[in-house]
Amino acid sequence: MSKAKVKKTFKIFGIIIAVLIVSGLVLFFICAANTQIVIGFLQNMADNGKPLNSYQPLYDPVNGLKENGQYLISELNYSTDYPNSFLDITYPDENLEADRPTLFYFHGGGFFAGSKNMGDPLAASEATYLLDDLCAQGYNIVNVDYALVNDAHFPVPLIQADQAFSYIMEHSEEYHLNMDRVILMGSSAGAIMSCQMGTVITAPEYAELLGISPALAPEQVCAIVADDAPLDYESFTLACKFLVGNYVKGSIFLNKDELNRYDCIPHMTSDYPPSIMLGSEYRYDMNEMHDKLDALGVRNELVDPYAEKGEEKPHCFVANERNDATAKDAFDRVLAFLETNT
Repeated sequence: MSKAKVKKTFKIFGIIIAVLIVSGLVLFFICAANTQIVIGFLQNMADNGKPLNSYQPLYDPVNGLKENGQYLISELNYSTDYPNSFLDITYPDENLEADRPTLFYFHGGGFFAGSKNMGDPLAASEATYLLDDLCAQGYNIVNVDYALVNDAHFPVPLIQADQAFSYIMEHSEEYHLNMDRVILMGSSAGAIMSCQMGTVITAPEYAELLGISPALAPEQVCAIVADDAPLDYESFTLACKFLVGNYVKGSIFLNKDELNRYDCIPHMTSDYPPSIMLGSEYRYDMNEMHDKLDALGVRNELVDPYAEKGEEKPHCFVANERNDATAKDAFDRVLAFLETNT
């Protein structure tokens, strides 16, 4: 091949590469500015035959004993304002009138997937077993569902959480739930919600920023359990920015005001409830929250297997507490913290 032909071949090859790079960058910025393109694809891939958002319960209501001896009342409609406004109540046994702390749990799933029935598909497995095991330790569990994108965006799930609190307060005698000893717990996206609601309840300025008048008073909330909550947007991986950015505005490009509303850590005050944080994939964020609460003088504990043992654990690793020693240790530490604070 002559030098001229070689030169021409390289020129054509270079043009093709340049076109591919430019096309890739254009495609990336289109997707980054319209994140539901990617998230919608993921939702379609994970389609389980049931709608993501519904004003009707997706399962038949239950009012009776489970196989493990716990008592379940399911598919209670706590509001009609938004889809997926249903919750389940699980008691350790048939003695529904026993006085126990009330633990509100919010599932994970990146605000685009997951449910109170299936847990978080992005996290370690057996999330529903985690709730069973918490319940068995003497906690009444209120497992709250909430609307997912693209039908709902921040702060709609927080508004729904507050509606769930209001519903249970109104029906506390009917369901024998103690609303003076409340725990807020969530995993991943649900952990974000728990941390944000803890701030809404104890920081009026943040509540006003989100337009929420909290149903719970600070003295009603005994503890927060944050299971691997991504809170510091600037530190996120690109994948996490796609998930959270899509939830906040449908784009990874959040402005200063949007970041200020999303990240609740700077808004936390000395009235924030006692908290235990479990960090693995988002250990940086949990350390940031731990440092903030320490500076405020708020009782808190951090469970960080990497810092403590050099162990890298999967996202929301505590859900594997039945099979993994480190997860079981974290679970036991959560129980001890709750026992101390409730």
